[in-house]
Amino acid sequence: MNFDLQPTLENDLIKVVPLKESDFDALFAVASDPLIWEQHPNRDRYKRDVFGNFFKGAMESKGAFIVYEKETNKIAGSSRYYELDEEDSSVAIGYTFIAREFWGKGHNKALKTLMLDYAFQFVDKIILHIGAMNFRSQKASEKLGAIKISEIEVAYYGEPVKWNFVYQIDRVNWETIH
Repeated sequence: MNFDLQPTLENDLIKVVPLKESDFDALFAVASDPLIWEQHPNRDRYKRDVFGNFFKGAMESKGAFIVYEKETNKIAGSSRYYELDEEDSSVAIGYTFIAREFWGKGHNKALKTLMLDYAFQFVDKIILHIGAMNFRSQKASEKLGAIKISEIEVAYYGEPVKWNFVYQIDRVNWETIH
């Protein structure tokens, strides 16, 4: 399998590029908004030290991105690929957050669509781990065609275990609805 976990992807709305160490301060400026994390299992990720741990995990994943709005070149957020499983023909997409100024404007859908279209060239299933109380993300994932398949405890990189729902999108279903 030749799945590059950090390609550069773009459409008319956004550009998704590999995350670099030098992106920390600019990305933290976006992530420091507590309202972004209010439904997330780790609600204190807006704090610099907590976000620093998140960022370290993003860098070590070798699948993380920073997302720019193309029109303004403002940082719109971040996401990543992780847990590539060639045997199961699956990869997870997650750790996504979008700046509030871009909520409800199609940026999250554009991001996930780019990431799903790219990943489905290599795998048959996409997995999404979503916090049990993160209703915004659950609803957004369901709009993309994701189906809840289980519930698990997840320990995010260096963080306490939290209850999550596991959603899945199959390539066949994705190709049918897109």
